[in-house]
Amino acid sequence: MSDDKAIWPPIDPISAGLHGRCPRCGEGQLFSGFLTLGKRCANCGLDYSYADAGDGPAVFVILIIGFIVVGLALWMEVTLNPPLWLHFLLWIPLTLVLCLGALRLIKGVLLTLQYRNKAAEGRLDLGE
Repeated sequence: MSDDKAIWPPIDPISAGLHGRCPRCGEGQLFSGFLTLGKRCANCGLDYSYADAGDGPAVFVILIIGFIVVGLALWMEVTLNPPLWLHFLLWIPLTLVLCLGALRLIKGVLLTLQYRNKAAEGRLDLGE
C-alpha cells in the first residue's frame, strides 16, 4: 500500500466502497464472492493483502440495523399490538435481509477508506 509509485486520479472512497470497486482505480472488483475479498485488482493490479476490516463492519451493521428493526418493532407493538408470531414473521426475515445487504456495503466502504487513509497496524518509531 505504501509502495504505490503510480499516479492515479483521486477516487471517492465512499462511492467505490458502495459499488465494490478497487480503491485505487475505481474500476476493478473489490470482492471475489459475496463477502470474500479478492486477491488483487484485475484492472490496476493493486494487491488487497493490506485490507483487514476485522469486526468493524459487523459492529456497524448490528448497531444500525438493530436500532432500525427494534424501533420499528416497538412502534408496531405499541400502536397495533399484533400477536407474537406476526413479530417473528416480519422482523426476522427483515433483519436477515437488511444485515446481509448492509454488511457488504459497509465492508466495502471501510476497506476503501482504509486504503485512502493509509491505515495500517501501529509501528514504534524508535527515532533512528
